[in-house]
Amino acid sequence: MAILIKVFFAPVKTIINLKNMLLTMRKVTLPNGLQIIHELKKGNSVVVQVMVKTGSNYEAEDERGISHFLEHILFEGTTKRPTNREISNEIEKIGGDFNAYTTNERTCFYVKVLKKHFHKAVEILADIFHNPLFKEEHITKERNIVLKEIDMVLDEPSYYQWILLQKHLFKEHPCKYPVYGNKTVIRTLTRKKIIDYFEKYYLPNNMTISVVGDVKQWKEEIKHHFWQKEPQSVKKPVLPLEPVATKKNLTREKKDIVNTYTILGFKTVPRKHKDSAALEVINGILGRGQSGKMFTEIRSRRGLAYDVGTQNVGEVNFGYFAIYATIDKKNVVLVRNLILEELQKLQDKELKEAKDFVEGHYLLEMEDSQKIADQLLFWEHIGNAHLMKEFVKRIKEVTVNDIKRVVPLYFKNYTAVVLEGK
Repeated sequence: MAILIKVFFAPVKTIINLKNMLLTMRKVTLPNGLQIIHELKKGNSVVVQVMVKTGSNYEAEDERGISHFLEHILFEGTTKRPTNREISNEIEKIGGDFNAYTTNERTCFYVKVLKKHFHKAVEILADIFHNPLFKEEHITKERNIVLKEIDMVLDEPSYYQWILLQKHLFKEHPCKYPVYGNKTVIRTLTRKKIIDYFEKYYLPNNMTISVVGDVKQWKEEIKHHFWQKEPQSVKKPVLPLEPVATKKNLTREKKDIVNTYTILGFKTVPRKHKDSAALEVINGILGRGQSGKMFTEIRSRRGLAYDVGTQNVGEVNFGYFAIYATIDKKNVVLVRNLILEELQKLQDKELKEAKDFVEGHYLLEMEDSQKIADQLLFWEHIGNAHLMKEFVKRIKEVTVNDIKRVVPLYFKNYTAVVLEGK
């Protein structure tokens, strides 16, 4: 079970394969509002993944962390399988894998098994969603586990720096709050509050299921197990508009660590925005592996950092771009200036390499059936699963003029976060 702190952008060998893949994709909606997306993928495995369209962005102040807590507690026991071991053993004894994660905007659960066990995967997931026990002793146990997970994030600067960035980069949008929530709220979560939140958002018309594999009767199987409940009104809070950054901000926090961790964060756009593709290409120019401009300039040429890179985050209703490095405290200003200089030196010849990188990275990751299942749900949440086939096309359409337009638009004002070591 996990808090997704960094948002990855994942997802066959060529663009032709990606198009063919989406020709084999089918999408249906059941009478109770539950959406199902099936992707035919030859092989021995099948992945069944359930997305609930809620996350920390939709939590009230006295609910901070409840989405992530629910992700944990649902695996603790059902009326049919009263313990966590009984649930996990059902999957693991047939060689299967299962996990879950929570983000600002969604909560996902998946099971991966041999395709001959497809029925079992669907039945177990349905059991978790329809028959949870929410026993007091399970809540008490998971409360302690989640609190320790929060402590782990706070103790590990490579995780904590991202929490600190979102907290200070965003002023109004609830993505400024960590997905794991508030420790005081976690300590006081009641069984009633957990059930109320579950019944508010864990509704079939607020959920989508992806099935990736060479299985038959997928619609009938899911309909048989996920038939419960009629469509209901899902009332989500209206998220506030995030103001445009008008100045540069610097936040420093001292920690008893050796290295200093620094990030420059820039507010950008949600994934569906037309500029998202250009930002992804810039990410390819600056941050790809050991040949990206940031790695080359800061580590290879100057030896100022061991860990250095970039990240372009585009979600349903927010986005940001970040450039990070782990350095000596004395080099904070120097590294920041180098980062800002590289942003102004993007060149024409780098464009094709970056676009090839983005295409290759995206398509190769989609060899993994669980990544396909996850990305189908991600794009469906963005607007439509078919947008997946548009991603590479949009990357290829990015021009030098797009890069020149985007850089001054989004990279003028930044929030600098410094976790200052010894």
